Amino acid sequence: MRKMNLRRYFPDPFSFTLLGVVWLLLTHRFTVGNFLLAAILAWLIPLGVSRIRTATTPVKKPLKLIAFFGVLVGDIIVSNIVVAKQVLSVPERLQPGFVAIPMDLKEALPITILASTISLTPGTVSIEITEDRKTLYVHALHVESETELVGRIKHRYEKPLKEIFEC
Repeated sequence: MRKMNLRRYFPDPFSFTLLGVVWLLLTHRFTVGNFLLAAILAWLIPLGVSRIRTATTPVKKPLKLIAFFGVLVGDIIVSNIVVAKQVLSVPERLQPGFVAIPMDLKEALPITILASTISLTPGTVSIEITEDRKTLYVHALHVESETELVGRIKHRYEKPLKEIFEC
């Protein structure tokens, strides 16, 4: 007789709880029906994506990850102010440009977080990652110095991600 794999039909408790809580917070309705819907969605979503999920790089230093997100939020706020000043003053002075960022990261998840971080920060957007995962192309609204921009991204974002994921 073949043993049935129950883990295949039930998500891990963390995912189930997280998805259920997020649903309840998004809907702001704490009724029995909504709790039931949250449970059904928290069960079906991981089940539906289980076939396309890939192994991810585990976070080795979660406290550094929290600090990283703190830096990111601060940079987003500051960048919003800087970009607003640049756009509202004399837009003709802007020097937009494409910059190639050489990457030391190798794993997909840290690279994705780096590219997303750059795109979340106003004034910059990630454009493309080369197939060999060695270069990330970024468009910046204003580039005074490519070297300075590359150094800032590598120091503020890539270096902490290397520490967080130990890669």
